[in-house]
Amino acid sequence: MNLLKQVGEYCLLMKRVFAKPDSWKMFFRQFPKELEKLGIESLPIVIIISVFIGAIMTIQTKLNTENPLLPTYSTGLVTRDTLLLEFSSTILCLILAGKVGSNIASEIGTMRITEQIDAMEIMGVNSANYLILPKVAAFVVMMPFLVIISMTVGLLGGYCVGLFTDIITTADYLLGIQYAFIPYYVFYSVVKSLVFAFIITSVASYYGYYAYGGALDVGKASTNAVVNSSVLVLFFNLLLTNLMLT
Repeated sequence: MNLLKQVGEYCLLMKRVFAKPDSWKMFFRQFPKELEKLGIESLPIVIIISVFIGAIMTIQTKLNTENPLLPTYSTGLVTRDTLLLEFSSTILCLILAGKVGSNIASEIGTMRITEQIDAMEIMGVNSANYLILPKVAAFVVMMPFLVIISMTVGLLGGYCVGLFTDIITTADYLLGIQYAFIPYYVFYSVVKSLVFAFIITSVASYYGYYAYGGALDVGKASTNAVVNSSVLVLFFNLLLTNLMLT
């Protein structure tokens, strides 16, 4: 029953979120701020993680597939397809669920317990629309850019392995990342990232919006937001993979 109640509350909240804004001027004032806070401020962690994961995957693939029967391009190909299909969309979104999701849940939760949301409602403002819609829109807009940057930087991380070590040659690596390239994989990753971005922001907003009590409850809301959005990301990853790749 508690699950049904939460699903119902979430659906009703989303109905209020996607209502026509009371003031488009306020929406477009908030939107760039959220683009910066949720998207641009996430760039450093995206770049750092992607470059190391690209390098690590290249090293591990090469060291664990040292077979003379395997073609020389196999390492680059495996690294490229792993980055494109899973890491730069799913794993990256799981990482950002921790950063962005907890940020949104704690911000809105703090506004709830300090009665700022109640004050908005008394003034006749659609608080759900005013607070949540710019966050959802901004993160959905920024997520494909973060995914493409992650793919690019991850492949560069693998290239650096060939450049600075003797584990693999840059020629073999470049041959691998170009061999039998399927552009649809990039499209697939971008579509997944859009869905995941919506899940992360909307679920985090829901837990923050319904956080009642004190500071401890804001912490619980933040934890619940990260855990539940991560589970939903994995579930929809399975669903979208079956729909788009089979």
